[in-house]
Amino acid sequence: MYREREPYVTWFLLALTVGVFVLETISGGSQSTSTLVNFGAKFTPMIQDGQWWRLIAPIFLHIGIFHILMNGFTLYIMGRSLEPLMGHWRFFVLYMLSGIVGNLASFAFGGYYTISAGASTSLFGTFAAFLAFALMYRDNPGFQELGKSFLTLIVLNLIISLVGSSFDVWGHIGGIVGGFFLGFVLGLPKGDRPKLIIRIISVIIIVVVSYFMYARGMNIG
Repeated sequence: MYREREPYVTWFLLALTVGVFVLETISGGSQSTSTLVNFGAKFTPMIQDGQWWRLIAPIFLHIGIFHILMNGFTLYIMGRSLEPLMGHWRFFVLYMLSGIVGNLASFAFGGYYTISAGASTSLFGTFAAFLAFALMYRDNPGFQELGKSFLTLIVLNLIISLVGSSFDVWGHIGGIVGGFFLGFVLGLPKGDRPKLIIRIISVIIIVVVSYFMYARGMNIG
């Protein structure tokens, strides 16, 4: 199976995330509401006012040291596993678009005045991509085992998100949906990609769902 050697994109994403956290800390603190808003946390009224970049920036923002340690470690583990399989640009697209779809879900269904941030939207997308691979590559026992493991991980994390009031469960669900269908769109390189019709249908689903969530978010409140 094709594998890239070094997870350069993972290192870049980690460095950028840590750098942003340092800037948060010296600019008023990563748990300061005003600092988070100034750095681009998801805040529905401001997105409705045209600040669409708040659907992207939250991927790199974190609230407190435990938050960034947990997500940073998860990105390190997932990136070292997934980026060599997918290739650099596919992994980057998966990470970013899963995060955006997750933030759209939070925008559409989350609390109107709730401030949210974190890479969890993107990370749940990487978990869900393994589910897509398990369905695509049924003859690969490795992907079958990984699919089962990540399905369990997703379910457990969603339960934790539902129980804990500090978690953005809609962002997590959106990341899962985005990552799952992006897994079909992107596939693996070197001829291991899914059929064209499956990729087209997956693109249509992502676009339609994203548009619906954006439209809903723009009309709430």
